[in-house]
Amino acid sequence: MRSVPIVRPTTVSLPYEPQSASAARRLVRDVLADWELEHLSDDAELVVTELVSNATKTGCRTSMLVSAARVDNRAGRVVRFAVRDGSRTLPVLIPRATGDSGRGLALVDHLAAFWGVDMEPHGKTIWADLRVDRT
Repeated sequence: MRSVPIVRPTTVSLPYEPQSASAARRLVRDVLADWELEHLSDDAELVVTELVSNATKTGCRTSMLVSAARVDNRAGRVVRFAVRDGSRTLPVLIPRATGDSGRGLALVDHLAAFWGVDMEPHGKTIWADLRVDRT
């Protein structure tokens, strides 16, 4: 089932820098407060931080797009957080990663109802859906 947006997405363009994770978290907090969905903030900030962190490691030089949108899909009503970058390299889920890296997508996998990657001609968008109702 294709996702159907029910609220216009909020998008921000950010540079490929580690500091962009902070700006992305601010976007998440502001959007969720506007939508009265603050109960999602902790999980959403972790998810977006991981997605932005992965994008900063791609070696791209322009800017990434970070977005949040409320949608209806097979998981019910969700908030979709997405990061579009200029790399066509797919992310890798390492279920039992150890050490300082490799655990980010496992965390996204744990927190999100669904997540995935949409390949595009000049990059990809990686997205994660968080359920509005945790029932």
